[in-house]
Amino acid sequence: MGKVLRDRNARLYLSGVVVSGFGTTAMWLVAGVWVKSLTGSDALAALTVFTMWAPVLAGPALGALADRLPRRPLLVALGLVMAALLPLLLLVDSADRVWLLFAVLLVYGTCGAVHGAAEAALVPQAVDRRLLGDFNGLRLTADEGMKLLAPLVGAALFARSGGASVALLDAVTFALAAGIFALLRVREEPPERERIRDDAGAFARMAAGGVHLRRVPVVRTLVAAGAALMFLAGLNGAMIYAVAGDVLGHAPTHVGVLYAVQGAGSVLSGLAAGPLLRRMPETVFAAAGVALFALGAGARALPYDAVALVGSAAIGAGLPCVLIAALTAVQREVPNDVLGRAAATANTLIFVPNAVALALGAALVAFVDVRVVLPVLTAAGLATALLLVAGPRGGPRAGGRYWRGGSRRGPRARRGGSRRGGSRRAGS
Repeated sequence: MGKVLRDRNARLYLSGVVVSGFGTTAMWLVAGVWVKSLTGSDALAALTVFTMWAPVLAGPALGALADRLPRRPLLVALGLVMAALLPLLLLVDSADRVWLLFAVLLVYGTCGAVHGAAEAALVPQAVDRRLLGDFNGLRLTADEGMKLLAPLVGAALFARSGGASVALLDAVTFALAAGIFALLRVREEPPERERIRDDAGAFARMAAGGVHLRRVPVVRTLVAAGAALMFLAGLNGAMIYAVAGDVLGHAPTHVGVLYAVQGAGSVLSGLAAGPLLRRMPETVFAAAGVALFALGAGARALPYDAVALVGSAAIGAGLPCVLIAALTAVQREVPNDVLGRAAATANTLIFVPNAVALALGAALVAFVDVRVVLPVLTAAGLATALLLVAGPRGGPRAGGRYWRGGSRRGPRARRGGSRRGGSRRAGS
């Protein structure tokens, strides 16, 4: 962690993540409460989260922007666009104008998808590649830390001054984050033109990131494991109210305690990710996280408060492991010219199953006892962990091509040939 924090670009990146993450988390919470207070509709309130999340489905197309435009200026521009757009929500003062809130949230989610792709693609050029695992772990820790604090501040601000005040707070955080990203000192490699036939069209260009995800065995394995885990996590998340009420015998508000403990587990996992990734293959690290999640989910089936809290901490600690390992592998193995699309495609493949599972779990919990479903999740999770261990290895102990040799060369330099010729062949 000390090495990351001594890196100027890494410090700036993490500062930008903390600032923008605070405003975003507060806005995600308040948007649903705002719509509920204006319309009285639970369905419309739930639709706010879907509206912000929906653009992830178009990840490969949106990620193409991050491969065609300079990434640092793109990050700055996206922050300024949202800083200018959010004050429009001052006009939302009745149910008749809720449509404006949904329109802004849709743009919000779209900018977020592009921002995530550009950030993932720029990090390997801005931060020492030997620190990618540490950086990604600290980034996740910063995100989870904001999830513990920002909802409380957002709820208090909404209760005192209404939703418009939270929108203005979010606009300020976007502007501050844009200023922080503008201070990065990055010598960006210009995106190279892929050698794709002209008659292949735009679809082939958008799919180029997915082609590279499939081409590298360890990346393919980790992304598939991430999708499987997030599907299980969606089912588990849909069961949490049944755990609080049917298993533990508490009021629905006890869910807040379980989520807080889970968030604390994620914070600790993010701090430990970098050192662990340097000492074991990425697939083994990810498998340990999946197994930890699976055991934590099974523990929630037992009617004991202490066991449920330990299980929540285990779930929080296990979930980030696969996500950090997958992102680090993508950043290390995918060429720069398609990295934005690859990162966005990976996000789509990993997080779409989570949304599907949330809907499926909401229907399942109405017909099947949660004490039956959770042990099944445990078995499925442990099977996924075993498959990961048996799959291709990646990271420092998989041959040491980059990590042990100390070379700071990127994926291009390992794929053979000169930087110009070799990278073009790798992207063809």
